[in-house]
Parts: sequence; C-alpha cells; structure tokens
Amino acid sequence: MAGFDKVVSSYEAAMEGLKDGDTIIAGGFGLCGIPEGLISEIKRKKTTDLTVVSNNCGVDDFGLGLLLHDKQIKKIIASYVGENALFEQQLLSGEIDVELTPQGTLAEKMRAGGAGIPAFYTATGYGTPVAEGKDVKEFNGRPYILEESITGEFAIVKAWKADRYGNLVFRHTAMNFNPMAATAGKITVAEVEEIVEPGELEPSQIHTPGIFVNRVIKGSFEKRIERVTTRD
Repeated sequence: MAGFDKVVSSYEAAMEGLKDGDTIIAGGFGLCGIPEGLISEIKRKKTTDLTVVSNNCGVDDFGLGLLLHDKQIKKIIASYVGENALFEQQLLSGEIDVELTPQGTLAEKMRAGGAGIPAFYTATGYGTPVAEGKDVKEFNGRPYILEESITGEFAIVKAWKADRYGNLVFRHTAMNFNPMAATAGKITVAEVEEIVEPGELEPSQIHTPGIFVNRVIKGSFEKRIERVTTRD
C-alpha cells in the first residue's frame, strides 16, 4: 500500500500477518454478505487455533464452514448454529468451544469494541444461562447484565463498493454485521465487488469511513443461496 491507497492485489497480501491463535471478526449473516475469498485464503494458509466471531459459521462446504474441515477454529462466538451440520457435530463432541450469544448483543459487542467501549449493560439474557457468572445491576428497577465488548487481530468484511481510501458502501441485506465488524479489528480487510476512485462515492452514502479499513481487495463472488425457494 502506498499512502492512502489501501488496495492490495492478492489475497495473500490481504491476509498478511494472520497467525495461529488470532481472533477474527467476520461480517455476514448466513451466506449473505460474507467475504468469500478472504475465508478461502484463511483456509489456504492453514492458520489454526483461531477464535472466530460471527453471527454463525456458514454451511458445511461454504463460508466459515470451510475452516471447520481442518479444525482451524478453536472457539467460535456466534448467535446460532444455523444450517451447518459439521458445526453441530463439533459442538456436541466438544471439539470446538462455542459461546452462543444473543444476536443483538453480539452486534453491540462488535460495535462497542470498535468504539473503544470495554463493556455495556443489557437486559437481554437476564435470567437465562447467558447471564451466568456476569455482573448484574438494576437500572430503573430492571435488572441488566454486564457484557464485555469484542475486538480482534483481524476483521474481514464484504462490501459492495469501496474507493482506494477504504471508504465502504454496503448493499441492502448484505450490510448485516459488516459495518460493526469493520470497526472492531486491529487490521480490517474489505473484500468488495467494485473499487472506484476517491471522490466517486457520494459522502452521505458511505457506511464505513476509510479510517477503519486497512486493506481493500476486489473479489469475485459466488453469492450462494442457502435455501433456494421459487414459485411453482
């Protein structure tokens, strides 16, 4: 990268510096808005003992599910198991440490981490196993539990457009967890559909400012649909 230009030309350069034991925060919801090529590069690198923070873990043969085949993930913090039978199998057999977190809480853990907020109180999860071992305080007569924020060595996100300065625009539901994840990595890598020159993006349409983004790569996406439903 030269100056403000954050575009890299290879996936190897995009994920340079990732090492065993790192925490990766990944955007996406199911298979929607996932950084497909960056995930494939992590698989190719064979990096292990990873902690992955994401809404779920893809499916058996796509998305973050690819990292389960060679047991590259040591722990995953997610909101649900989803359609991934291999994830379910490794969870039940104790091969992988899973921390299930309410979906809204997970989003706020990322957002708070990116904002430099170490922890926050939420009513979500009080009175359930989610609250076990956590500090409880009352505010206006209602109990809240203390949740710690999340940051990682890497954040990987998928965006629709980026300029060379790393400003990102997400598209429709593919936005999901990506804006929060993008702020929470020490190194944030964005895989995008289109790269434009600085000044071409309307400033009011930018979702993630380039100050949060370290590397940008133009990807080619399969955009697999998890369950195809069509009219007869």
